[in-house]
Amino acid sequence: MSARGNGAARERALTASLLTRTPLWRDAEQRARRLSGGRTDDAADATRMADDYRMLAHDLARARTLMPGTRTREYLEAAYARAHATLHHGAWHAGSALLVLARDEIPAAVAELMPYIVWSTVIFVLTVAAGYALVHRYPELIALFASPDLIASVEHGRLWTQGLLNIVPSSVLSVQILANNIVVSLFAYCAGFFFGLGTLYILGLNGLMLGAVFAFVGQHGLGGELLAFIVPHGCVELSVMCLSGAAGAAVGEALVRPGQASRSESFRVAALRSGKLLVACALLLVGAGFIEGFVSPDPRFPLWSRVAIGVVYWIIMLALLSGRLIPRARAPADGA
Repeated sequence: MSARGNGAARERALTASLLTRTPLWRDAEQRARRLSGGRTDDAADATRMADDYRMLAHDLARARTLMPGTRTREYLEAAYARAHATLHHGAWHAGSALLVLARDEIPAAVAELMPYIVWSTVIFVLTVAAGYALVHRYPELIALFASPDLIASVEHGRLWTQGLLNIVPSSVLSVQILANNIVVSLFAYCAGFFFGLGTLYILGLNGLMLGAVFAFVGQHGLGGELLAFIVPHGCVELSVMCLSGAAGAAVGEALVRPGQASRSESFRVAALRSGKLLVACALLLVGAGFIEGFVSPDPRFPLWSRVAIGVVYWIIMLALLSGRLIPRARAPADGA
């Protein structure tokens, strides 16, 4: 047998040996959960927690080498993090927790969910293009995507957004928009629980509608006006929809392919991981709702300022998701 064959056989043997320790991981994870939740006063649990922590650290290091892209590695990381938090549990401070969330946990969640984010974005962009091409070729199909009032308004040469502030004050409009955006994002997230099919439906439907409406208003010479309305808030708002759909798809895949962990445990780990991204989405939607209520419908804002607001807010979103919005404190230099 060649050296390469010997190496592969040895790797398979090490992997199989590692997987036999699954019951020990589950016991350690359940023990950490009892201790962190204050549901036990057994001294033996507290004593064994330190041994569990060392065992999980050792096995996690092996799993990262032998099974880097598997659910087993994800489960071990979650169990190790819980054990670490249980052993180093201190007083909880809201400011510190938010700082850690924004600086460390949200960027880590984004990095893990990046494949889902990429695919969600691709699906959305393709459906926008499909909706645009469909209505551009067959204008009568706009009735499938838009209400009769919207169609009548555009056919009379005006957007349905014109004069919006004369009907609803900006403050009330912002609250309404914020509530609607959060509901849509939560729906996109929860729809992913249906084994990821819901994400495809939500992103596909919204993409088709957006592309179809742009094609329709463009045929009536209103495409520039619609773009000017959408660009201040839409860059972030549409990105958040893709992020929410990606988070839901990750949870859906955890249900389809739970790996070595049980289906319920895999669901719990994926939901906790993706839930941190939803916190970022909610925060971003607050700003998007404010912009959409006060800036987008106000004709006093010129196009250049709308583009600047949209681009700057989108860059802030990227900084938050990448962890660059709150940089880490630099360690003092030696001898300082």
